[in-house]
Amino acid sequence: MEIFMKRAIGIDIGGTKCAVSIGTMQDSIISVLQRQEIPTQGTPMELLNKMVDMATDMIKTYGTPDCCGIVCGGPLDSSKGVILSPPNLPGWDNIKAVEFFANKLNTKTYLTNDADAGALAEWQFGAGKGSQNMIFITFGTGCGAGLILNGKLYSGTNDGAGECGHIRLANIGPVGYGKSGSMEGFCSGGGIAQLGAILAREQLQQGKKCAFCTDLSQLENITTKSIAISAREGDALALEVFKLSGEYLGKGLAILIDLLNPQKIIIGGVYYRCNDLIWEHTYKVLQKECLLASLNAVQVLPSKLGEQIGDYAALSAAFYNIN
Repeated sequence: MEIFMKRAIGIDIGGTKCAVSIGTMQDSIISVLQRQEIPTQGTPMELLNKMVDMATDMIKTYGTPDCCGIVCGGPLDSSKGVILSPPNLPGWDNIKAVEFFANKLNTKTYLTNDADAGALAEWQFGAGKGSQNMIFITFGTGCGAGLILNGKLYSGTNDGAGECGHIRLANIGPVGYGKSGSMEGFCSGGGIAQLGAILAREQLQQGKKCAFCTDLSQLENITTKSIAISAREGDALALEVFKLSGEYLGKGLAILIDLLNPQKIIIGGVYYRCNDLIWEHTYKVLQKECLLASLNAVQVLPSKLGEQIGDYAALSAAFYNIN
């Protein structure tokens, strides 16, 4: 039996960067043929037009796509194809993304929450393959979850399922998703940078040195990457930042594990790159907080698709919708 190849354009709209890819799927194997990315700078329309130009060039080289998949952080309305007001995309208010790309590229176009699309990608092609109940957590610029329940994507009544980043884990803490002490505040790249700045300020005001921040004027330049470099060199303060993030990740995961009883939890972004600095602290909290039977039933794993998750997610969302 001949298995026909499908071709898709993937559009990944993120708070830090936007990427366009073109890929094919045949016999349940995705191949990314080409990708380009640009920083998320400029107005929404400026960025959308740049991405259309990139996609158009790829189509000239690789042929007409069967569909286009757009992934973006929520909130959004996938049924209407509208990006609402994602906290990590200021100014992206009521953007009719599906209508725009469908008209410009002349192809069927679908909009999917980025965490949902990441869940589809890891479930079909990555670390979640073979599972029936799986959670994918972004842990990137923001923090959100995509849910695969009973072998199907579950996105909720109006695409609001899985917004774990909005859960408040502490009364006071770094701000994420518009809420102090939220899971996104503790478990995202921006949140870890905030934690680093808080601890660095305390250290510097006490007249002590800070490995990842030389003086108070540099607080705004702290990044997750700079803290991770210091942590891997054994700096106690940097290690404390990841300890705190890991502990709050454990508190958030414990809620999800007890509520949904998944087989696997796949985590991307910072966790994929820094799980060696985080997991020990996360697991200690899980042992204290989770129902034992549910904890024993779940595997917590870094993303298998790694840095390519955005491309696979956008293409997976496209192929999932036309199957």
